[in-house]
Amino acid sequence: MSELALPLIDLRRLDGPAEDRAAFLQHLRATARDVGFFYLAGHGIPDAEGTAVLKTARRFFELPEADKLSVQMVHSPHFRGYNRAGQELTRGKPDWREQFDIHAEREALPRTPDSPPWARLQGPNQWPRALPDLRPALLNWQAALTAVATRLLRASAEALEQPADAFDGIVQGTPNQTMKIIRYPGQEGPRDDQGVGAHKDSGLLTFVLQDSRRGLQVQKEDGSWVDAVPVPGTFVVNIGELLELASNGYLRATIHRVVSPPPGEDRVSVAFFLGARLDAEVPLLNLPPHLAAEAKGPASDPENPLFRSVGQNYLKGRLRSHPDVAQRWHADLLAPVPV
Repeated sequence: MSELALPLIDLRRLDGPAEDRAAFLQHLRATARDVGFFYLAGHGIPDAEGTAVLKTARRFFELPEADKLSVQMVHSPHFRGYNRAGQELTRGKPDWREQFDIHAEREALPRTPDSPPWARLQGPNQWPRALPDLRPALLNWQAALTAVATRLLRASAEALEQPADAFDGIVQGTPNQTMKIIRYPGQEGPRDDQGVGAHKDSGLLTFVLQDSRRGLQVQKEDGSWVDAVPVPGTFVVNIGELLELASNGYLRATIHRVVSPPPGEDRVSVAFFLGARLDAEVPLLNLPPHLAAEAKGPASDPENPLFRSVGQNYLKGRLRSHPDVAQRWHADLLAPVPV
């Protein structure tokens, strides 16, 4: 694997002999700190299941536009559903990808005068009648990825010399499970190549299942970009901002982007984001002195302030990325436009 620009981590080593397990945790800690991105092998999900969910995703994108628009995100106050290419924004610029978002399948929370604004995020998903197979396929995939991501999160706690259950208090019960099936069409004409703009992920851990086409890129310390080339049998995993916050910046949420395919081609991927419960507060871990001395503090971006309130963080991102949904359902939360 020496030709790969990102490290490869084999989760099977977590169950190996004590010496191998310790080496695995050390490798995980160094990779999560120095790179923030890696390939994950040995996760236990059969390749056939990944192939099947990619095929189901492509079947959704091949539906007539009317069927996709019947579950358009603007119909959901909970930010669930389909968006055409160009509808989601990253740093104010449109991303050239069509996508379908789901979250955990839960009932909407009651709205009361005392409800925090982020409580509006919980609610049912939208599902297209024209493709009944989509719901079981995506919910089963969500369950499988939640199990793997939770296992890796507990390993990450141990890598930081914390109890394995250090994050259980903010995840167990109703974790924030977000999924996107995504299609990046090739761009024609004068458009730039922004499939999705440069950004960090806001949750704990992100898992990306890629098809055979390149497009995902990771920013290095010097500002250059490297390709996360597709590797069969692996997920591309990256650290989210909540882990950066919890570790006081010891772990790294890395900037990444997706470049559009050439004209006439497309790329399909499935992204899963494990986040903390919406009602949780991100803890500040008590790192041992030798690790605490290397914690740089979480990155500060005036355009994207981070909050320890998970729900507040997530709602901020949704309102910014989906202005049509925000205006239709949550106009009372938006800042007034200066006259």
